[in-house]
Amino acid sequence: MNYGNRHSIRLKGYDYSMPGYYFVTICCQDRKHLFGEVVDGKMVLNDAGRMVEQIWNLTIDQCPNIQIGEYMIMPNHFHCIIEIPVGAESISAQNMESRRADIESARTGEIGMIPRIVQSFKRHSTIKYIEMVKLGILPRFIKRVWQRNYWEHIVRNENELLRISEYIRNNPKKWTDDKLNGGVGNSVMEDCEPYNEETWMV
Repeated sequence: MNYGNRHSIRLKGYDYSMPGYYFVTICCQDRKHLFGEVVDGKMVLNDAGRMVEQIWNLTIDQCPNIQIGEYMIMPNHFHCIIEIPVGAESISAQNMESRRADIESARTGEIGMIPRIVQSFKRHSTIKYIEMVKLGILPRFIKRVWQRNYWEHIVRNENELLRISEYIRNNPKKWTDDKLNGGVGNSVMEDCEPYNEETWMV
């Protein structure tokens, strides 16, 4: 696949380090079910899912002033709402130094805080997954844990924030119909380009 011609749904000229709410979805490579299963409308995390949740919380802890809203680890993807409040800094200088490899592997040019957070989360959860494979805790994965890109949406008003938050909370209850589970419904942003690989490359 030629990633050089990849289409992006990111807004041209929009500063993704600006204060605001962002709805982010990250999918497993080939949408493989790696993180557990939905049982009776509830998500039951396996060892990989619990590890991913731990890495997510550690990632956010390394970002001063960043807040997280609803998030949900599903069998083959991850939903979250990230809030960048007024006055929030980028990842601190000390932490930035420790994550220099993450930043250097990003696309050429200036990137905002959301891509940095996603990149750090994907990188460190993949490293931990590999460690757990070597210890015999997790099965091997093919090619990579996460697909190359992620999907994002700028939350534009309070009603949209409430609707997306409810969607994330109810995702396990509607898993049968989820488009990421081979269903034909349960997409929170029907008027957008949902969950494909033609999004921001990280």
